[in-house]
Amino acid sequence: MNGLTAEIAARFMTLTLGHLGREYPHKLDHVLDGSEDAQTPSALHPIFHGSFDWHSCVHGWWQVLRLARLYPALPEATAVRTRATELLTQTNFAIETAYLARPSARGFERPYGWAWALALHGEMVQHDAEWAHHADAFAGAFARRFSAFLPLQTYPIRTGTHFNSAFAMILTLDWARVHDAALAALIEARAGEWFGADRSCQAWEPGGDEFLSPALCEALLMSRVLGAGFPAWFGTFLPDCGAGQPATLFTPATVSDRSDGKIAHLDGLNLSRAWCWRELVQALPDDHSARNLARRAAGTHLSAALPHVAGDYMGEHWLASFALLALPSAKG
Repeated sequence: MNGLTAEIAARFMTLTLGHLGREYPHKLDHVLDGSEDAQTPSALHPIFHGSFDWHSCVHGWWQVLRLARLYPALPEATAVRTRATELLTQTNFAIETAYLARPSARGFERPYGWAWALALHGEMVQHDAEWAHHADAFAGAFARRFSAFLPLQTYPIRTGTHFNSAFAMILTLDWARVHDAALAALIEARAGEWFGADRSCQAWEPGGDEFLSPALCEALLMSRVLGAGFPAWFGTFLPDCGAGQPATLFTPATVSDRSDGKIAHLDGLNLSRAWCWRELVQALPDDHSARNLARRAAGTHLSAALPHVAGDYMGEHWLASFALLALPSAKG
């Protein structure tokens, strides 16, 4: 299976730097409480106004910072660090954080943007840079939102779009295990309550605009939560996986029109499935009947989507982040 290389890293950084500051077209997640709230994206969000929407800009920054850390000698990494110094300032993060206090912003970017905000913070603090801790208060605000909201949410959201509970919990759990033990414990408990008794998943997917696999995101979350107990749970959740069933999970989605933003989501589905399958291979024992099938599925899904990361802005503004998740990296 293809892996991350310096050539790919350079290409992705160049691609993403090209839209991190591209303000238009822009899809706002913004409620107007009065006429004074009718402002441009860059006025509302001095850091995250590019990449078509707020959350894509957040994970675009996660992507380029991670690549710059993994390949620091590349000229593109120097460009990333320069842009970071310009935009990732304490003042700009204070404005982004203050936006969350708006009365109508309670559900702003929940939960997808929340999770990516924490992933970005987790990446930033690994850098030896003046801006490394500028997002500390920003991340704290989102951690508190997760801590308050998860006990209130009675049911998980299983759709394969931005509202998917399992995907957000994966990213947030990875962050919380380093930065917030109480939130990590809450996520582990909630995952068990929501998904622990799931059996014989039908995997009726993909939906026509999904970029996440509800089945595989749930499985990946439970692999993080259950550890050594995961293979037993997986055996009841997808009991026929070793026989390649449900077949839809092993078959890359067809993308008929990459200029349509919703249909282009399916390239993201193929990339996120590649990521899930690759991670699940590591969570299954060597003799598990599904392990080789999972490895092959990761490769076929990655091959189906990787050539289409660039080409049309409807995919170009976000797909490289999911490609980075999907690509194995020897550098960690």
